[in-house]
Amino acid sequence: MEEVISAITGRATGKTRWGVRKSSTAVAVGVVAVALLLGGVLLLVLLQSSLIASTNTTARQKAQSVIVELEDVDVSDAHEYMLATARAGQYVQLLDPAGYVVASSDPIAAYSPLSAQRPGPGRTLSQDVSSLPTLGDQDDFHLVASGSPGGYTVIVAQSTQLRADTIATVAWFMLGATPLLLGIVAGSVWLLVGRSLRQVETIRGQVARIDAERLDERVDVPSTHDEIRALALTMNTMLERLQASDHEQRRFVSDASHELRSPLATLSAGLEIAAADPSGAMWLEMKDVLSQETARMRYLVESLLTLAKANDHGLTLDETDVDLDDIVDLEVRRLRSTSRKEIRAELIPARVRGDANRLAQVLRNVFDNAERHALSRITIRLSTSGDAAIVTVDNDGAPVPEPDRDRIFERFVRLDASRSRESGGSGLGLAIAAGIMTAHRGSIRTSEGPAGQCRFEMVLPAPGLVTAPAPAVRGSRRHRPPASSRR
Repeated sequence: MEEVISAITGRATGKTRWGVRKSSTAVAVGVVAVALLLGGVLLLVLLQSSLIASTNTTARQKAQSVIVELEDVDVSDAHEYMLATARAGQYVQLLDPAGYVVASSDPIAAYSPLSAQRPGPGRTLSQDVSSLPTLGDQDDFHLVASGSPGGYTVIVAQSTQLRADTIATVAWFMLGATPLLLGIVAGSVWLLVGRSLRQVETIRGQVARIDAERLDERVDVPSTHDEIRALALTMNTMLERLQASDHEQRRFVSDASHELRSPLATLSAGLEIAAADPSGAMWLEMKDVLSQETARMRYLVESLLTLAKANDHGLTLDETDVDLDDIVDLEVRRLRSTSRKEIRAELIPARVRGDANRLAQVLRNVFDNAERHALSRITIRLSTSGDAAIVTVDNDGAPVPEPDRDRIFERFVRLDASRSRESGGSGLGLAIAAGIMTAHRGSIRTSEGPAGQCRFEMVLPAPGLVTAPAPAVRGSRRHRPPASSRR
């Protein structure tokens, strides 16, 4: 048994660990064998106890029946009863008060008493002997001696050989049937586990054939409601996620290539044109354009790296306690210095835990997006609710259509012509904002304001809120500086 356990668990040095099929069969056979052993021993003990009790009861009943026949002290009646009810393996004697045999159920028991026990009237004694030499019988016997009124003693000798033979027969039957039963259990478990493993092997084979070019394939789901069905469903769910991830990665590479192609083409063409002019005049004319395209490419690469880190949970945050209202106010001032639109800000003190630079990047991206799509007015509010700080950015442009409100935070998503590269948007700003907010255990969403305006709402956990009783309006000014290049 120890070797089987070692083979199953792999503890034995140099031995290969058994597979599921062998392990299940071995465990099933071992458990059934132990159960049969314990059950067999218990059965034999109970059977022996039952037979002993039955033998003793039979002998006592026979003795009491003979005593009943002696109620009138009629020995002849008792003798006739003993002869009429004689049975094989049982000897009955009737002894007078002097201890002599006056009647017996068998002639060979008519000479010497079978037992030296002489109980008083109404009492019964019993004993087991290995043989009865007076009868010439070497079998085991159970003796019962009962006293009757008048000083007579009834002795009943009941052979226990039948009891021993019964127990031996049952024991040999169990011993012979156990290997057969264990073989049936082993075969049944082997076939059942093999049938289950065939379904697992089918699933494994189907998954093994799926590669990057066939991610749309799925494994067959069995009609049974068991773990195999759950495994197949889980595998299909995993394949769906892999397909979605592969599709997203391919789209990301395609979009990134498309975004980088334009500045690279401009740089390549500009360098060729400048190199073809030996006077250097073309270089002086092209250097501003090339510088802008280089800055644009740097921004795209940095944005892609930020997104990659956010998606891989590798975005490093320098978390400290920061005053969110100061960060919002600083970004509002920056926006006012570059925008021609009316900027309103209603801020209250609020402190959050986070990376000040990353939070400023989120606000800058959202504010710039609002500035690009606002018609004339942008309203920025910082409020608190419970243990959260909420930044709301409203612009009087058209709200994002409801079907696109989740998609707008994906990479390189532009919903209309106004979101083109020429208008300053790269399609990465909101995706970066969403990634940074997730890293801060916050959220960002877009909706429609009460007046039908476009609204962006950013929520950050703020367990250490510092709030004022009323919002402070930090100015409403319309700036008209010269147009400048914006992201």
